[in-house]
This record gives sequence, C-alpha cells and structure tokens, in this order.
Amino acid sequence: MKFTLSWLKKHLDTDASLEEITTTLTALGLEVDGVDDPSEKFSPFKVALIEKAEKHPDADRLKVCTVKSADGTFNVVCGAPNARTGMKGIFAPEGSYIPGTDMTLKKGVIRGVESCGMMVSEREMGLSDEHDGIIEVDENLEIGIPMAEVFGLNDPVIDIDLTPNRVDCAGIRGIARDLAAAGLGTLKPLEIKDIPGNGPSPIQVAIEDQDGCPLFLGRAITGVKNGPSPAWLQTLLKAVGLRPISALVDITNLMTLEHCRPLHVYDMGKLKGNITVKNTAAQENFEALDDKSYDIPSGAIGIHDESGLIGLGGIVGGTSTGVDENTSNVFLEAAYFTPSRIAKTGRLLGVESDARYRFERGIDPAFTKDGIELATRLILDLCGGEASDIVQAGTVPDCTKTISYDPAIIQTLIGMEVDENRQQDILKALGFKIETSNKNEWSVQTPSWRPDIWAADTNGRADLAEEIMRVEGMDALPAVSVRSDRPVPHPAETENLRKARQARSALAARGLHDCVTWSFVGHDIAALFGSNDNNDLRIKNPISADIDQMRPSILPNLIQAAAQNNDRGYGNAALCEVGPVFFENKENGQQTVACGIRAGQYSGRNWSDTNAVRTVDVYDAKADALAALEASGAPAANAQIRTQASDYFHPGRSGVFALGKNILAQFGEIHPVVLQEMGIKIPMVGFEIFLDNIPEARKKGGTEKPLLKLNPLQPLERDFAFIVDEKIQAADLIRAAKGADKKLIAEASVFDVYAGKGVEDGKKSLALNVLIQPQELTLTEADLEILSQKIIESVFDKTGGTLRQ
Repeated sequence: MKFTLSWLKKHLDTDASLEEITTTLTALGLEVDGVDDPSEKFSPFKVALIEKAEKHPDADRLKVCTVKSADGTFNVVCGAPNARTGMKGIFAPEGSYIPGTDMTLKKGVIRGVESCGMMVSEREMGLSDEHDGIIEVDENLEIGIPMAEVFGLNDPVIDIDLTPNRVDCAGIRGIARDLAAAGLGTLKPLEIKDIPGNGPSPIQVAIEDQDGCPLFLGRAITGVKNGPSPAWLQTLLKAVGLRPISALVDITNLMTLEHCRPLHVYDMGKLKGNITVKNTAAQENFEALDDKSYDIPSGAIGIHDESGLIGLGGIVGGTSTGVDENTSNVFLEAAYFTPSRIAKTGRLLGVESDARYRFERGIDPAFTKDGIELATRLILDLCGGEASDIVQAGTVPDCTKTISYDPAIIQTLIGMEVDENRQQDILKALGFKIETSNKNEWSVQTPSWRPDIWAADTNGRADLAEEIMRVEGMDALPAVSVRSDRPVPHPAETENLRKARQARSALAARGLHDCVTWSFVGHDIAALFGSNDNNDLRIKNPISADIDQMRPSILPNLIQAAAQNNDRGYGNAALCEVGPVFFENKENGQQTVACGIRAGQYSGRNWSDTNAVRTVDVYDAKADALAALEASGAPAANAQIRTQASDYFHPGRSGVFALGKNILAQFGEIHPVVLQEMGIKIPMVGFEIFLDNIPEARKKGGTEKPLLKLNPLQPLERDFAFIVDEKIQAADLIRAAKGADKKLIAEASVFDVYAGKGVEDGKKSLALNVLIQPQELTLTEADLEILSQKIIESVFDKTGGTLRQ
C-alpha cells in the first residue's frame, strides 16, 4: 500500500515528522517497507538565472551562457533553442546525476569553450518526454529554490506491508485513523453530504445471487465530460505508481486508495437494458478491462445486462461497457461482494486487481452509501453532469459484533498493565463503541470497517486486547529477566513434550528418519484412516484442493513420502514423525501421536550374515512401537497385546498394546486395500503410539527402585507344554503363568506352537519357558514342585489350558 505524506495529511492533522510517522506505523503493525523521497533525488537541481547567452564562436547551434546559481556563476555551453538572456531555468551542477539520461555530469570543453554543468530539460529530469528546449520557470522565483519545490516533487511516498487482516488500512483514511489513535495527530472529520437526484435512474438493478452480492447501489450521471483528470489528481496517482487514464477512471482509483471503496463506472450508451447480478454460466467468455480474455467458470458473481456478462463483480470490469473519451452518460456502481466468493473466483482466474485485493479481505459494507455519495460529488465537480436518484438492491449485511470485554484481560493475556481509561480512549479512537455500566464487563461494539474482528469466529476479547497492545506499543511491555534468583523447581519441559522427545530419540536410534509433513490430507485419503462425517475437520479455504482436511493420522503422509522415495529408486523406507492428529470430537481437537512406517528391506547386505536382507514385517513395527513406548515411560511390560487395531491395518497381521481399555499403541501391516486406494504398489508396515494415553508414572518418596539390582542366587528355568483352544493367544498364556507367583517368576515366553497329530481338532499346543529367580533362599525340589503346580493351576483357571501328556 503506497501513499504520499501530503495525501495522508488530508485526513490526519499532525505536525509529526516523516521519521516519527514511519516509526509509529511499524509499531502499529503497519510495517513500513520503504520511503521514497523524490526531493533527495532532485536536491542538486535548483533555480538559476541565465545572465548572458551568446553565440558559440565555433558552432552555429550552440550558445555560451553565463549562469548565476546559488553557489556562484558558471559557464555553460547549451544547445537549447529557447536559452536566452534573462531566462530562469533549472541548473544541474558538475558532479550531479541526471536521471533521464543515466549519466553523471563532468566538467568538459565543447568546441574549445569550458562548460561547467548544464541547464536541463524535462526529459533529462525524467518529468516527461519533452526535449525541444530547457525547462523555463517563473521569472519571479528566487535563485536557489530547489527544483523539487517548484514542481511539487518534495512529497515523500511511504510504502507499507499490510497483513491480510488489516483491509481497513488498504485505504489512506484507515491508516490516518490508526496514527491518530496512537497519539500522532487528530483524524480530520469526513464531510459527506447526500446529493439530491434529479429523478429516477433509467438503469435498474436486480440481485439473483444474494449470497455473492448482498448489496448493490447505483445511480445514473448524465451530461458528463470525460477528459483528462486535473493535475492534482494525476500527481497523486503517479506518485503511488498508477497511470492516469481519464477523469472517471481516476476518480474510482482515488476512492479505492483513499477510502478502500472500489467502484465501477459503466458507459450508459453501451449498456443494454437493466443490470442483473447473478451466477455466471460455465465457460462464459469475457473480455476484461485488463486487456485479457477469460473463460469464466460457473458460480462466479457476474454483472449482466441483456447482452450477457459485462463484468466480474468485485474483480474486474468488461470492455463492452467501459468508459472512454466519448462517454457522456455513466452509471456508477457501489456494491458489496462476499469475500470468500471473490477470493475463489480470483484464484481460479489468476486475476490480480486492486478491487479484488480489497473485496476478498472484506471492505466496510456500511460505507457503501457514503462511498457512492463521495464519488458522485467528485464526478460532478470534475466532469460536470446531473445525478439521478440512487437505486438500491439488497440490504447492508450485518457488519458489527458486540463483545463482552473484561479490561483486566490484557494483563492476563499479554502481561501489560494499561489504565482502564486509557483502554477506553484507544478503543474509541479506533472506532469502537463502549458501554461501561458493568465495570468488570464492558459491552464493546465493533466498527463496520473491522471485519477481521466482527467476522472472526471468536469471542473477540483477545482481539480487543491486541488492539490496545499495538496502539499502546510493545515498548510498554515490562522487561522480564530470563534468569531466576532461585533454582527452578520444575523442568521447563512439559510431560507431553518429554514423551515426544523420548519417543523421537528411540525411533531415531532404531534407524527411522524423522520427518515433518503437512498437517493436512485429502478428504478421500482421510476417510481411509478413520475420518467420517462425525469427526472430520474440513478446511474451508485450503491451500490446495488435494489437501483439504486436517489429518486424522500421520500414516498417510508417511506412506505417500515412502512411495515417492520408492518411485525415485529409494525402496527401503524407514520414516517416523511425532506430531498432532486432529478430530472434531477429541478434547482440544487434537492428539499427539508418534508414528512410523517401514517398507522394503530391513537392512542392507552383510558379509557375515546371509539372512541379513529380509522384507520388513509386522514384528519390525511391533519392535519399533515397543521401543518408543518404553522410552516414553509407558509400562510396556504390563501392557496387553490384542488384535484390535484400526481398520486400516491388516486384520490378521496387526495388534495393539493396551492397559485395560486404554490403547497405548497399534501396529501391523497396512491393509492392502488401503494401499491400493492410495495407489501404492509396495507393502508397508507401520505403527501409531498415542502419547496422550500413556499414564504418568506414580512416584512416591522413598520408594524409587534402583536402576540395577543384582541377585546372588542363580536363576533356573522350567518348560511346560499346554493344550489350549486354538483361539487362545500366546500373550494370555504368558500372563496367566506369570500371575502364578509375581515375586519368583521373572519372565515367561512361548517357544513352540504345535497343532496336528496327537492334538485334537480345535486345539493347539503352546510350549512355555518360565524363568524363575529365587529371592532370599535357594529353592528346593519341593519348592519347585509347588511353584510348578501353581503355574499349571493358574493357566487352567485363566485359559482352560491343561498340561500336555
């Protein structure tokens, strides 16, 4: 957003310097990108008097001039036909840079006569293409007056970077309002008078697309003369980089830049009947005023007359009804268009315009009537004519919100103490209306020009605190030392961060590469990983159409990354990521998960092991999950292994680690159907660890176990074989055996499974190895017999298994 200092002062009564203004703008969040002061570029050039102009002794077309400047008298050889004695012009001294010719002046000798400097033309100064003679200025001007002052080139141009939420400052008046609130002057009142019409408008307006265009105002102005705009208007537009076109077009550009109120004018002589705002049909062809032709998609906000499409509402007008030097009757449009609709169409077509920039961010709907009145006055003053009554279609949409605001919240949210009276003054200066009948809960009504607050899906309290903070200034925040006078009683790292860090380290130690992927996926992919109509979080304005939903799982991102690596010749994938997944019905909307996948070969070739190269399987995923669980502090040894993994895992080659109903992790092969739906042709295994489900370790003073406990008594092993139903899981058998005596039985594991001859149908044999660790005394044979009987009874009670004969 560019504007000149004098333009700003049309709305801001201030004595502040340019440096104070630019510093305050940045402090307000309107970051100054640059300041272009043309007076600096033209500072060497000043008014000078040609005291004498004589014919050059050796050249018919050259003159030798004696030039009196503020710094002395110089000889100048000049070839301009209008150079003469007593004339005042602009003198460029030796060593000055000439912008129009890209050269630096040096003292020289021309046909035997010394020349020091030059009298310059408009083209040499970059003012125009005029080069028939040197610049001639008013003879009453004093010698030494800077050229920038003579030609009005001493007006600095300020360029600010606007954040997307501050559309109100896409108009100079909005910038002036912010500076006034910051104490850098007073906002000048804006005088707007209704202009009485001379009768009904011959052009009527109808809105069929109320969603895209809630409000449309227009009026006819007849008998206008559309010539060049006056010098003051052309100077303003040129200063900010716009090319003056004609008075009517320049007025609409002025309204856009000064009041953030884009307008459009139609040549009534080219209109065919009345105007209708409605959805465009598919592939309507449109010749736009930006000299481009577009195939318009269906559903855009189209401005139509009886001939068809004549403009894209809020984006660009059409050539068929554009004004030119022959225009004598115009129809002036001032409408409000829905931001999301403008953004969608503008993005599809790739149209960049000042109108689109403002409409898609949300201009002030309530200023529509004032905008058409201001523009009408400018047209009547500069182009003449008579205005009709205003024709209106639609109504002003609701553009305010009442916020319940506690003035103490700024201390809570930001840590800044601001007096309540000062808070009121700031909000009122920014246009907010305040009712303070309840001292602790103010009722604050937002101004219509702040859609970033009234259209936001929040309660607005934090927005008001932010407004107060940025006007009061970040410098007012108290400095807080990062050093503490006392030892820190607790680590700065939270429990969840600790789990995430330890899980990430454990997975890296197992050879998995840490990734950072998008938090978005396509809704079709999300549906494969647990998303449904009840829990999905669809994005209203995605950065890309193929990633339009918050991810319900990290697995699809890692799977796609592994597939892309495979397509490029890197088939062995071992990837992991620790981050959030998102569900509508989850607490806080998200859950932290440690996730990983493997594909291809587990390891590379190894000369010492002929079996080193093998395809990854479910047990690799299980080992990864178990390692990360243990590192994160989960009681993995006590976890139960069940076959209850999500549907995107292979039902026969997957499992979960659980504590009762609490699922800590799940692992397994990715379901082949899921991979097929994603277009993946290589098998993969993966796991998910739900870090939020890991219970915190219970710590009691004085009960911490030592890291290493050495037992002087020798352990011993016993083997058992049990006949159990084929549905019984090995984990259930192990748990039953260890439960027989938790003090003496240190470990148990299944080392053989058999079904067939000698074992009846529907049964299987599980061979169990039990490690026994005596604690205080060496066990006798009788002790071992008693323990063995306990194991047999425990297995029978909990699994129905009997000792194999």
